[in-house]
Amino acid sequence: MKTLFLSIAASVLLVCPVLGQQQPIAFTNARIIPIVGQPIENGTIVIHNGKITAVGPSATVRPPSGAQVNDMKGKTIMPGLVDTHSHIGGTAGADGSGPIQPDVRVLDSLNVRSPGFQKAQAGGITTVNVMPGSGHLNSGQTLYLKLRDGANKIDDLLIYDRDGRYMGGIKFANGTNSIRAGGGSFPGTRGKSAQLVREQFVKARDYKGRIEKAGGDASKMPSRDLAMETLVEVLEGKRMVHFHTHRHDDILTALRLQKEFGFRIVLQHVSEAWKVADEIAAAKAPASIIFIDSPGGKLETMDIKFENGAALEKAGALVGFHTDDGITDSRLFLRSAGLAVRAGMSREGALYALTMANAIMMDLQDRVGSLEVGKDADLIVLSGDPLSVYTHVLETWVDGNKVFDRSDPRDFILAVGGFGAGNEEMAHIECFDGYVGGGN
Repeated sequence: MKTLFLSIAASVLLVCPVLGQQQPIAFTNARIIPIVGQPIENGTIVIHNGKITAVGPSATVRPPSGAQVNDMKGKTIMPGLVDTHSHIGGTAGADGSGPIQPDVRVLDSLNVRSPGFQKAQAGGITTVNVMPGSGHLNSGQTLYLKLRDGANKIDDLLIYDRDGRYMGGIKFANGTNSIRAGGGSFPGTRGKSAQLVREQFVKARDYKGRIEKAGGDASKMPSRDLAMETLVEVLEGKRMVHFHTHRHDDILTALRLQKEFGFRIVLQHVSEAWKVADEIAAAKAPASIIFIDSPGGKLETMDIKFENGAALEKAGALVGFHTDDGITDSRLFLRSAGLAVRAGMSREGALYALTMANAIMMDLQDRVGSLEVGKDADLIVLSGDPLSVYTHVLETWVDGNKVFDRSDPRDFILAVGGFGAGNEEMAHIECFDGYVGGGN
């Protein structure tokens, strides 16, 4: 199943410059879960210049000369977690002026100094798809980020593709969020919602056709339209559609639109996926799901089931998890796998859903999602098994640099709550250095 979906992404990424980590670092005697391949009960992983340079049994993988050696006996190491749907950073997308605004960019509304980024690091998340809201049929462009340390501006977190373009998808939605109460330009019904989306894609096809017909002649080019430019990227497969959808009928509408216009899609939430799992798998549509502790919040999620992951896995669909932070706190992302396994999903599939499956959904599978030689040195150190409720994230590493350390009092506060954990100003000053408030 996993190799089947590798074809949905062909992008090869540029390596962003990595500061520091000039000295090789070896983690020895750990239980290593590489995701791709079997767990290594007593293993060593070596990272250097932001990349994984070796991984395997400690009996055969030796730390290189001059390496910093960290003995991880009794601890577990796995890839950094990948979150396909988050709202950290105080993101805002489209406004109330219209239901479809593909030219709006999350890039222009992110606060990288928000403690939400550090809380995500505390939860073991190293790569994230930051989304605008879902109160529109299309609320704008998403942004794929690496949660690197010491970011002072959004540029410090961007991920670039082969062409030097920062990476991201686009957020579509249907169901109650985008219907609103109707009136004005907003749809009011499910049928009208789909019609408005179709109308925009037809316009985008026409815009694309006029560009092609111009043949590079500037005098024949259509007037520049930022919204149409973005939808043309969608039609050309350059930008993944992350489609917020809950009810079984809304899920099928999203798949119907995908088939009609040929864009690439990741189904987000799919609360009623268990009702149409076979149809999702047949459409080869990846599904990123969320677990809510109890149904509620909106009527369209009332039939959500913990068995969603198991149903999709059984049907042969590619399954990932997401936080939708703050629906699920980023610090609690690991528990998604435990809940899914408890409801019948395989252990292997649940861990894959936290990492490699999500990397594929974001066109990042050549770089993150597994512990393999040549991939980015993104990893987490756990106190125990990742499915145990008693396990803590002890360390988080991004591009070979430690970005979270539970033994650091400041990081501990961000991990457990306590004084200053949710306060933007307090999260960045020294006055609570050494103070540990609440939690353990």
